[in-house]
Amino acid sequence: MKKNFPTISDTPMSEKFPYQLYLVVGESDCIHHSIEKTVELAIKGGVDIVQLREKDKNYKDFLKTALRLKEITERYKVPLIINDHVKVAIDTPANGIHVGQNDIAPTVLKSILKKNQLIGYSVEDISQVSTADAKAADYLAASPIFSTPTKSDTNTPWQPEGLKILRSKTSQPIVAIGGIHHKNIKIILEAGADCIAVVSAISKAENPQKAAEILKEQIIQHAGSKI
Repeated sequence: MKKNFPTISDTPMSEKFPYQLYLVVGESDCIHHSIEKTVELAIKGGVDIVQLREKDKNYKDFLKTALRLKEITERYKVPLIINDHVKVAIDTPANGIHVGQNDIAPTVLKSILKKNQLIGYSVEDISQVSTADAKAADYLAASPIFSTPTKSDTNTPWQPEGLKILRSKTSQPIVAIGGIHHKNIKIILEAGADCIAVVSAISKAENPQKAAEILKEQIIQHAGSKI
């Protein structure tokens, strides 16, 4: 069953980034199923945006994986984001790219990518939020929230307290990532995150669909409690 998410376009941020559950995945993350099956099951369970992260693959192999995933994400009308690799993002073509502090800058990406391609930007401390690059991004990823093996090359974890400060400094959509699972989602959402991103909580699950359903239910419950 296809999901009817809004088309990515030149719209206000809240409309351009309406996503709640974000899967960051690479082939090596998927220990029980292929990356294709993991992603499809995760989407069926409630994931509504997917980022392909392949730090150790060359362009050719990265693109092959991206093209396989694009077939799946298009079928379900879920955006596919490429981590870091601009050429792969353009050649797939993906719905956007995600970069960190040591990657190509969002201000530069604005002149390279198509207008309807999203730009995500990881911020590791509060001083990075007011930069031109942060403001050029379509969403910010607070990375990491908690210490995690998948995010070992970053600064001190934000923790919920730091996320609250970040929320007070920007109106941009905030994606929280790093050490998040179904037992701590509530505190992260209460601290101001708009979207929850996970790696292991879904990709390493024996049942990625069920894992995604549990996470999404927590998000929906939080949204309902705010009404």
